[in-house]
Amino acid sequence: MQKPIPNLWFRLMALEYRMKASPMDVAARLRAAGVRPGMTVLDYGCGPGRYAIPAARLVGGQGTVHAVDVHPLALRTTGKLARAAGLSNLRYTLTDGPMGVPSKSVDIALLYDALHDVEDKPTALAEICRVLKPGGTLSYRDHTLTGAELAELMRGAGFQAGEETSPGVTAWRIAIYRRAQPEPVEPAQARQTW
Repeated sequence: MQKPIPNLWFRLMALEYRMKASPMDVAARLRAAGVRPGMTVLDYGCGPGRYAIPAARLVGGQGTVHAVDVHPLALRTTGKLARAAGLSNLRYTLTDGPMGVPSKSVDIALLYDALHDVEDKPTALAEICRVLKPGGTLSYRDHTLTGAELAELMRGAGFQAGEETSPGVTAWRIAIYRRAQPEPVEPAQARQTW
């Protein structure tokens, strides 16, 4: 079982996030990632709700955001912010393993600055892939995992090669991966029996 960071570190991280990005920058990043009204979004490693709350606003009442984290304080903080904003379309999961989110139900997964903290990266990525719809999007950003190591992890989990995009925010680039489409099933050759 993965241990969450100490509460003090979490609070300092949350403070840093609040000071760094404006809500407009975060919304621009989410729109660039493809978040739209009515979607189902997964925020894996949601932390203090930095992306989950704006995503919930963007998907609106017809959409859902699954906020997932290993730290209980992350979910409490995100829930408190959601209640203060009048948002009721968030679902919360405390886990470092299976998320309880139905398979092939998520349009887009957000994995921002979290994968470097995950102990079992292949299993986490496979779980994210499991919940994505075929062709669904994984929007990824991390300051430590790039290049060949990342490409191998993504392929191993069932993702197709990524494309890089910039949401118009200085020095902030995201990589977009797609869940591999299932291979087409060839119809069985009909046997003729006489």
